[in-house]
Amino acid sequence: MSEALRPATHARHYAEPPQKTEADGTRHWITRAANFVTVVSQAPEGAVLERDNPDEYMVLLPPETHAAIEADGQQVESTGNSLTIVPPGESRIRVRMAGNIVRVFSNEASDLAAGAKNAAVYADGAPEVTPITPWPDPVGGFRLRHYDLSRILSPDPSPLKMRVFRSTNLMINIFMPWNTRRDEHKLSPHSHENFEQMSLGLKGSFVHHLRYPWAPDKTRWREDEHERYDSPSVLVIPARVIHTTQDVGEGSTWLVDIFAPPRMDFSSKQGFVLNAAEYPLPAGH
Repeated sequence: MSEALRPATHARHYAEPPQKTEADGTRHWITRAANFVTVVSQAPEGAVLERDNPDEYMVLLPPETHAAIEADGQQVESTGNSLTIVPPGESRIRVRMAGNIVRVFSNEASDLAAGAKNAAVYADGAPEVTPITPWPDPVGGFRLRHYDLSRILSPDPSPLKMRVFRSTNLMINIFMPWNTRRDEHKLSPHSHENFEQMSLGLKGSFVHHLRYPWAPDKTRWREDEHERYDSPSVLVIPARVIHTTQDVGEGSTWLVDIFAPPRMDFSSKQGFVLNAAEYPLPAGH
């Protein structure tokens, strides 16, 4: 395994000030990885989140947030617990009931990447991370694509219960909520050689375990991390860092993992990516 070239980013939104606050009181916590940016917004009823974006982005609404999403002459109304993929160009999110809104953008959203909490971590361009090459356009062209998560079960036979969706540039794994704690005898420490993972905690508490590989230069070694998080929060796991996550405490927990570009290992599993029929694989796969 190669050396990890940068530290993990720990962003505890519940304990940290937002990166941006609007006149209407909407607050935005912005965290980036090499290839993508996540904006977690706490928005009041009546707020409007507008964007003129160069490529697709994703909107994840927790169950308690109601909103209308508009783009390219289309509109979808969501009472929460939904994922929407938004086409390039102008779009608006009109908040019908106050709550948290999660938006995920590629690094083409350069203004958001520059305003991220951890922008300085990526000043070198992260050469160890494979850049995004957009996958083929979706079937039928770009448009709003809306998924009611309350109606979508996981095809994953493991206890993790993954639900994976992709766009031309992003991939999101929206786990089913966990109501029993993960068995500490059956964790899954692993690493990714050339891509990063962002883990977004939306409900409950977690301990993220991180181990940095050793290089010949001992002065560059980093200690293991065992970081406790409540929600909402974001962890950015650099390439090559060994990691695994435990949910802790009582009640229900809800975790989301984000990647860019879409992962081919997930996409190669028949039936695993839930909207695969809408988003073709690259030529040759």
